[in-house]
Amino acid sequence: MDEPDLDPDVLDDRLAAAKAASYRLARASTAEKDAALAEVAAILRERADEIVAANARDLEAGRDNGLSTGLLDRLALDVRRVGALADAVLEVIALTDPIGETVSGRSLPSGVRIDQVRVPLGVVGAIYEARPNVTIDIAVLALKSGNAVVLRGGSAAEQTNAVLVEVLRSALERAGLPGDAVQTVDDFGRTGARHLMQAREYVDVLIPRGSAGLIRAVVDEARVPVIETGAGVVHMFLDESAPEEWAVELVHNAKVQRPSVCNALETLLVHRAAAERLLPAVIDRLEASGVTVHADERVRAIRPDTVPVTDEDWATEHMSLDLSVGVVDSLDDALAHIRRYSTKHTEAIVTNDLANAERFLNEVDAAAVMVNASTRFTDGAEFGFGAEVGISTQKLHARGPMGLPQLTSTKWIVRGAGHVRA
Repeated sequence: MDEPDLDPDVLDDRLAAAKAASYRLARASTAEKDAALAEVAAILRERADEIVAANARDLEAGRDNGLSTGLLDRLALDVRRVGALADAVLEVIALTDPIGETVSGRSLPSGVRIDQVRVPLGVVGAIYEARPNVTIDIAVLALKSGNAVVLRGGSAAEQTNAVLVEVLRSALERAGLPGDAVQTVDDFGRTGARHLMQAREYVDVLIPRGSAGLIRAVVDEARVPVIETGAGVVHMFLDESAPEEWAVELVHNAKVQRPSVCNALETLLVHRAAAERLLPAVIDRLEASGVTVHADERVRAIRPDTVPVTDEDWATEHMSLDLSVGVVDSLDDALAHIRRYSTKHTEAIVTNDLANAERFLNEVDAAAVMVNASTRFTDGAEFGFGAEVGISTQKLHARGPMGLPQLTSTKWIVRGAGHVRA
């Protein structure tokens, strides 16, 4: 597909409009912002059929263009999913507005009072692919936290996102806030995305969400500061003490409940002393749900019907009903494997050994580390944040599921009464 002609002036006008709108949002009251979000939820329901029809056109184009099963699942919206988006918006309304919150404060011996308070980031740019739900999630969290947003949702969801952006802008205007607080660069294609990544004078922070390739490209090309979200090569380790019932249910839920998302399980490691006890039941349950098991030699000695694993499989975020499975000799070996292949998203251990659990929690370097729980819990909604912007795998400013507080910065408020420094 040919790239649209880029008129830099038109695009800069949009970014400048977002910047101007951000000043109005920064001083908007919680009641004003919540009223706008209530309008978003209402208009989503009003226009659900229109949204689904636009999405059907995107899905048809995606199938014609060979989009993967996982991406098609992320792209798809039906009336139920649109309703769930509206419900998620209402949940954000119920969350505490972080703006103006005092993070810390004290009075100095001089009598000067200093307070560190939360403020909006300003203009948040978002680059993502084939995920129309992210259009709503990022926008409503940005608006609730007083930020304007500029969206690049990718060609795969272009028609769906065009309607969703109209919904967002209409809702703001109905509530008396500037519709310009939501902008899109989708109609400028990849050239618009590159322009967005360079626009330091207008955009305060950039959040990529999608494949490892997309995230790398944004990190490498952007001049705007980036909050890096990550791909999920997610591991679960069944140690020697893992109960069979827990192992079967947790592995199945983590892999099968929704395999196309970033917190889905991609690699299962099993302690050699538990392999013959646990693997038959675990693999039976997986295969009954259509999972293809990519197994190492020791797993294949127990289950020769599995597919041989490759070195590439260990580093792959399958985003499908495929799972890499291996046997390790010890917790040390499991930790070493995770250190080598982890994308620092989510890692889990299933165990009845408290010492092993604590060691795993302390030594694994990831945004979320779990004991005896499905990796599918790494999610903003599950953590009580409402919708989420993404799951940050970096260590600066924000890590893990990003909700409202992670879309704020702070500033120091200093109050005196004619004080001068001695």
